Amino acid sequence: MTPDDRARRSAQSMWADDRASQALGMELLDVAPGRAALRMTVREDMVNGHAIGHGGFTFTLADSAFAFACNSYNRRTVAAACEIRFLAPTRLGDVLHAEAVERERAGRDGTYDITVRCENRVVFDEDQEEGD
Repeated sequence: MTPDDRARRSAQSMWADDRASQALGMELLDVAPGRAALRMTVREDMVNGHAIGHGGFTFTLADSAFAFACNSYNRRTVAAACEIRFLAPTRLGDVLHAEAVERERAGRDGTYDITVRCENRVVFDEDQEEGD
């Protein structure tokens, strides 16, 4: 089995049980070893009292991209820490694209960069670490 095959199979298995990502309307666009891309549209039930997308939903999209990237080696792993930056608001109807890219990995620990874009505008970025 190639590393790409392993990443795809791992993602398919995770996706089958990922009720949170599915319920939020996320779509898994691409997965490869140490990488993943997802998409989500900001729905009416994701907008807060300021008429902008609730940051928690944007974070959840980024966290899901991270999860598929760091589990692409068919090892169960979860986040240990993260640092996030909300750079721009999202709006009802915005189509958000999250991309997680592995920066470094040693054993079961790794660091990933996650960026969320709306069209060509970066709305969120994050550094997240996996661990045992």
